[in-house]
Amino acid sequence: MSHAELRKEWEVRIAAFRASGQSASAWCRAHQLKLHQFRYWLRKIEHKEAVVTPSSKWISVEVDGQPDESRNTLLVRVGQATVEIQPGFDPALLADVVRTLQTLC
Repeated sequence: MSHAELRKEWEVRIAAFRASGQSASAWCRAHQLKLHQFRYWLRKIEHKEAVVTPSSKWISVEVDGQPDESRNTLLVRVGQATVEIQPGFDPALLADVVRTLQTLC
């Protein structure tokens, strides 16, 4: 059984437990499951549910004047911070910087 299949199986079990109204120990006894395994998967599944992935957001970009062909830089403003981006930038680093600035600004 793959990890994804195992996780799905435990998600179904956790949903059944929540619908049962029983205590974890009583539910595990009734379904012949080990309580420590149940608690392990419960934590994993609750953590997954608690993680919020932000939806994509569009930002407006304003361009002042005519583009200067000799200078290929882009200024990104997040709150009060400005980041200058030049050709050859690292997209992963930029994403990390923007995420950090969003939490701070």
